[in-house]
Amino acid sequence: MLAAACQMFLGKTEAEIAHIALETLEGHQRAIMAHMTVEEIYKDRQKFSEQVFKVASSDLVNMGISVVSYTLKDIHDDQDYLHSLGKARTAQVQKDARIGEAEAKRDAGIREAKAKQEKVSAQYLSEIEMAKAQRDYELKKAAYDIEVNTRRAQADLAYQLQVAKTKQQIEEQRVQVQVVERAQQVAVQEQEIARREKELEARVRKPAEAERYKLERLAEAEKSQLIMQAEAEAESVRMRGEAEAFAIGARARAEAEQMAKKAEAFQLYQEAAQLDMLLEKLPQVAEEISGPLTSANKITLVSSGSGTMGAAKVTGEVLDILSHLPESVERLTGVSISQVNHKPLRTA
Repeated sequence: MLAAACQMFLGKTEAEIAHIALETLEGHQRAIMAHMTVEEIYKDRQKFSEQVFKVASSDLVNMGISVVSYTLKDIHDDQDYLHSLGKARTAQVQKDARIGEAEAKRDAGIREAKAKQEKVSAQYLSEIEMAKAQRDYELKKAAYDIEVNTRRAQADLAYQLQVAKTKQQIEEQRVQVQVVERAQQVAVQEQEIARREKELEARVRKPAEAERYKLERLAEAEKSQLIMQAEAEAESVRMRGEAEAFAIGARARAEAEQMAKKAEAFQLYQEAAQLDMLLEKLPQVAEEISGPLTSANKITLVSSGSGTMGAAKVTGEVLDILSHLPESVERLTGVSISQVNHKPLRTA
C-alpha cells in the first residue's frame, strides 16, 4: 500500500490527495445509487452505506488509502422529494406508533381486565366458599339454638305453669280467708247494729214514748181542767149573758184545741218540739244570767296582762257563760241542741 501510494500521489499536495479520494468515493456512491430506488436509499441507509464502503474501500486500498469508516451524514434533493418521503414515513411511523401504543394499551387493558376478572373471580370464589362455610355454621348454630331455646322455653313454661298454679292456690286460700274475715266482720257488724238498736230503744225511743205519754196525759188533764173551769165559770157567770159564756166557751175550746195541737206536735216531732221549747226559753235564761250585771253599780276586773279589757271583757265573760249553756241544758234534760239540729225530723 505504501508503494502504491507513492506511485499514485507522489508530488501531490494533501488537498489534491483528498480530492482524488473524495471523487473516488462519489463515483462508487453514484454507481451504487444507480442500482437502488430513491425510497430504498432513503429507507435503508445502512444497506447503502455498507455497499459504498465495500466497493470504495477495495478500490482505495489499491490506491494506497485505507478507508476506516463510511457514514452518510444526510440525504436530500433539490426538489424536496426526500423530505416529503420523510413526512410520509414520519406520519406512518407516528401512526404505527400510535397504533402500537393503542394496541399495547389495549393488550395491557385486556390483560389487566383479565387479571382483575381472575382476581375478582378468585375473590368471589373465596367469598362463596366463606359464605358457604358461614351458612353451614349459621344453619348448625340455628339448629342448636332452636333445640336449646325449645328446651329452655319448655323449662320456662313448666316453671311459669308451676308458679301460676302456686299463685292460684295462694289466691284461693287468700280469698277463703277474706271470705271468713268478711263473714266475721258481717257478724260483728250485725251484733253492733243490734246493740245500737237496743241502746237506741233504751235511751231514745222508750224515754220519748214515756215523755209523749206524759205530755198526752198532761194535755188531756189540762183540757179537762180547762173544760171544767170553763163550765164552772160559765155557771158562775151565766148571768152575765150567753154572749160572754159563749166567748168563754169558745176561748176554752180554742185553748183545748191549742193544747191538743201542742200535744199532737209533741207526739209527731218529739225532739224537735223539745228543741223548740228550749230555744223559746233560752232568751229568758240569758236574760236571767245577765240580769245581775245590770243591777251592779261597780265592777272590778283583774287582768293577767293579756286579752281584752273593759266592756269587751265583761261581754266576753257573758258570752263564755252562754256558750256553755247548751252543755248545761243537755246535762239537765238529756237533749243535745247541736245533735237535734242536724237530725232529720221523725214521725211517730
